[in-house]
Amino acid sequence: MNQTTTPHIGRKISRIRELRGMKQEALALELGVSQQTVSHLEQSETIEADKLDQVAKVLGVSAEAIKNFSEEAVFNIIGNTVTNHDNSSLFAYQPTFNPLDKIIEQSNKIEKLYKQLLEAEKEKVAYLEKLLGGK
Repeated sequence: MNQTTTPHIGRKISRIRELRGMKQEALALELGVSQQTVSHLEQSETIEADKLDQVAKVLGVSAEAIKNFSEEAVFNIIGNTVTNHDNSSLFAYQPTFNPLDKIIEQSNKIEKLYKQLLEAEKEKVAYLEKLLGGK
């Protein structure tokens, strides 16, 4: 019986399971044990290496990751990757109109102006042809 001597491995399993959004019942089902067995497992300071490997596989991490799990490290990683400063709301501009609608509206105006310009050019050409045809 190879025992893991990492400080309270059961609590680490519990936190990783919770962070994964998994309930004890789901972990129990995957391990083929009862929910009470999982509860007992999570209260244990040490767990057999082969059982730890099974739990790690279900949680999608390595047994080493469970052994080395540190909640402080998780919070440090989150703190270093997520910035939520009070003044960040100054840059979160939320217009009261749909910008895409405004782009389409401007595009329609440009198209209308282009058609008017094209029509004016056609009239000018027709006028010039009329002048030249009269000579």
